[in-house]
Amino acid sequence: MPVEAATKEGRRVSQFSVFMANKCGRLLEIVRLFAEAQTYIVAITIVDTTDSAIARLVVTDPDAARDVLEEHGAEYTETPLVVVEIDSAEEDLQKILHALLMAEINILFTYAFFIQPRGKSCLALHVDDDDIASNVLNQRGMKLLTQNDISR
Repeated sequence: MPVEAATKEGRRVSQFSVFMANKCGRLLEIVRLFAEAQTYIVAITIVDTTDSAIARLVVTDPDAARDVLEEHGAEYTETPLVVVEIDSAEEDLQKILHALLMAEINILFTYAFFIQPRGKSCLALHVDDDDIASNVLNQRGMKLLTQNDISR
């Protein structure tokens, strides 16, 4: 199911949580399938268990990624993320965390982008209330990215 949540500037960034067998080469298969569809992974984190793994992925083209995953019968979920652009890692990270604490927003997980839109670092946040988190961070002058900002 596509992420429909939107900000004033555009559609929220989509994260795909892809459930994979814990076997050598499985992640490479997924990366190659996305590349063939001309969609590329810009952020990734993997949660490993004994029998399986969950790859959390942000891609340049969520529609193409969704099509690829469905065409190949992959099990996945799609979740909106709050993605914040960071100028100064130490200073901005403290600002982000403080703002969310003051708004009593729980961070469920977070990870960094490895492709940096506009040449700046970015932090992906999955929080318990996207709308409030986005509003609070906007009010503090933080630049939030949309899917358009990371798409090629």
